[in-house]
Amino acid sequence: MPMTRLASTLRALAAAAAALLAVTAGAPGASGATGTSETAGSSGPSTSTGPFSPTAPQEFVVLRTVAPTILHDIRYITPHNFMGEPVDGYEQPLCVLTRPAAEALRRAQWTLLRQGYSLKVYDCYRPQRAVDHFVRWAKDLADERMKAEFYPRVDKSRLFTDGYIAEKSGHSRGSTVDLTIVKLPAEPTGPYVPGEKLVPCYAPQGERFRDNSVDMGTGYDCFDTLSHTDDPRVQGEQRANRQLLKTTLADVGFTNLPEEWWHFTHKPELFPDTYFDFPVSWRSVIGH
Repeated sequence: MPMTRLASTLRALAAAAAALLAVTAGAPGASGATGTSETAGSSGPSTSTGPFSPTAPQEFVVLRTVAPTILHDIRYITPHNFMGEPVDGYEQPLCVLTRPAAEALRRAQWTLLRQGYSLKVYDCYRPQRAVDHFVRWAKDLADERMKAEFYPRVDKSRLFTDGYIAEKSGHSRGSTVDLTIVKLPAEPTGPYVPGEKLVPCYAPQGERFRDNSVDMGTGYDCFDTLSHTDDPRVQGEQRANRQLLKTTLADVGFTNLPEEWWHFTHKPELFPDTYFDFPVSWRSVIGH
């Protein structure tokens, strides 16, 4: 990408990020309330203090303050996810991560911008209460309102057995992120209308939910073996796009979860044994 075009792209992305920042800063719950930072335990797996603790350890940051050009599509604050409703613990559409993970994403973003692409995050730090919400939903076998899109070939009774839902998530440790690549200039993501006809997440890109991601072969959070990063059925451009994401992130210290092309963890993790539960909001990290 010529430098003049790169500069224009960066200015446009920065302006968009600034506008989003202004909107989120004024949203309910962004008053800046602070409290004593939690300290991560080191003697074994633990959950951070109190289910409603408002603050994160000082090692956590909001991604936009570190890498403002990375695009955001935080699905779990919306009803467009595998449960069909906003998820507990998501108060604002933010990506919160440990600082090393956020800084690594900034380096990956610079690499992709030079090639005419941008990263886009779907989910970052995930409170334990959100994981608990997933577990409650998975146990309610009667609630299949989003099955046709997110798990059409999987019986809901097998979500735990097949590993799609678990009682703990690496996301709650703060160094794991779900993300994709978007070709610049970014097209808008299609609006989701609750109750609309759902299309399987593995359908051809032109048929499934309109996401501005490059074609990865499936949509985000597709509970299907086609989501495995190196599934041999995924070839051509789709496979090349997955490999571009994987290699770009590997170069800055991220490891991919083989079962999910979108899932990456920055190593070494700052908090490998602690599952935090502060909400996803500005007030959780403000004042750091």
